[in-house]
Amino acid sequence: MTDEEGVADLAALSDGLRAEREQGITIDVAYRFFSTDARSYILADTPGHERYTRNMFTGASNAHAAILLVDARAGVLRQTNRHARIAKLLGIKHFVAAVNKIDLVNFDEGRFDEVVGQIRQIAARLGEIDITVIPIAAKHGDNVVHRSERTPWYDGPTLLEYLEGIELSAPQPEPEKLRLPVQWVSRPTPEQRRRYTGRLSAGTLKVGDAVVSLPAGTRSTVTLVDTLDEERTTAVAPLSVSIELADDIDVGRGDVFVSGAEGASLPVLARELDATVCWFLDSPLRAGDRLALKQGTRTVRATVQALHSRLDPETLDELDNPVELVLNDIGEVTLRTSSVVVADSYTDNRDSGAFILIDETTNETVGAGTIIEPREVKPGVQTRNDIRWHPSSLDRGHRWKATGQRGATIWFTGLPASGKSTIAVAVERALVEAGDVAYLLDGDNIRHGLSDDLGFSPGDRAENIRRVGHLTRLFADAGVVALASLVSPLKSDREIARALNDAAKLPFIEVYVATPVEECAKRDRGSMREPAPVN
Repeated sequence: MTDEEGVADLAALSDGLRAEREQGITIDVAYRFFSTDARSYILADTPGHERYTRNMFTGASNAHAAILLVDARAGVLRQTNRHARIAKLLGIKHFVAAVNKIDLVNFDEGRFDEVVGQIRQIAARLGEIDITVIPIAAKHGDNVVHRSERTPWYDGPTLLEYLEGIELSAPQPEPEKLRLPVQWVSRPTPEQRRRYTGRLSAGTLKVGDAVVSLPAGTRSTVTLVDTLDEERTTAVAPLSVSIELADDIDVGRGDVFVSGAEGASLPVLARELDATVCWFLDSPLRAGDRLALKQGTRTVRATVQALHSRLDPETLDELDNPVELVLNDIGEVTLRTSSVVVADSYTDNRDSGAFILIDETTNETVGAGTIIEPREVKPGVQTRNDIRWHPSSLDRGHRWKATGQRGATIWFTGLPASGKSTIAVAVERALVEAGDVAYLLDGDNIRHGLSDDLGFSPGDRAENIRRVGHLTRLFADAGVVALASLVSPLKSDREIARALNDAAKLPFIEVYVATPVEECAKRDRGSMREPAPVN
């Protein structure tokens, strides 16, 4: 395709949508393939506008290098900062800023130096990244493949030379880092053993290797590796393989084979994931929301435990404790899964460290995320998948008729030593003496038993509140007025408890005890807890 001047219209190579060609913008991610004598490339052309952040997030999630396109006339824009920040969040280590349309500023070295200074500020702000800056005129090919005679003052690499010079590591080819998520289990003929099929996301596999199936932990030995290449004796990531084992073990889709060798690098059997999430949906994501989480070949249910931060689209600062994430927002969250997931951090493995979020009603993909830290299942934690809720023969109406009242939760919150427990004790006594059934769940008492395994980190605070939230829901369902007295400093944490009761259509009343901080400091017994303002 050519433009009105008869010059090749290179933008048409990646602008596949009619709206993109008509408006001269990029809307969706376009993948284009090309190769040189040195390498093969996949180019993901992603949109720049904030409205399409989710598309940029998706395109960058599998990239090894980021090309930040900067108009030489306009210089660095807010979206340039956002793109660099997202690319760093996704673990991209190689950055090149292509200062395009240098011809429209008459190949001016001074203007180029000004833009270089702006880009250096981005690198300094993000930290631990180095950005190579190249002046180009993409329409005419200056410094794209061949060095331009019109920029004699520039002595760095061309764009293609930079890309060919990047040192890329293979996707963890070491045997001890094996990750083989199972996609399909089959038995080709009745006489043959089961075959387990999937794509290696890391490591290598050959006949004779010891493997372990997770999360069950069953061990066996590989007796056959089929890659449809008879000459290949060792399968290396990212090849797809079918394997047979010495034993017919119970393995299904979603399970993961890892190395059974001594000293092997093992993933985490996690029920909680600290993660960075990009939200794709018009309706917001809030604490307490339930979604399907697809990680590798495994799909589980997940609940949003807490929202920890949100990336401000204006300043690119991280705003703590947001109430919600809206369309195209990026934030850090904690997710709790209904069953174990075999996970790595995204920095260790881009496959087992990434996931998508799915609306279970519409089956629509509503978010994508990368795992910052998967949390191990603690000893004694139930991880079976066959646990079901067993309904009682009595409904809520029977219980409330027996108690003569409707159940509800009254949640007292405030600073430490604000008087929450004193007020809650008085309310409990007044209710009981008036003939009502009430019970006080005091934060300190809870930590003597139900939550004696938790500390006071943000994640442990959220888990403590989740547990108490479930208790209050059960009490209220039984026709009891549940009084909860906890510091619960974060609104996002309290929303977890509210969401649990709202989902059960039970009243939830929040009471903030507004005692001045100076008075609280006088009363405080000097606990080891980190004081946190309530919001």
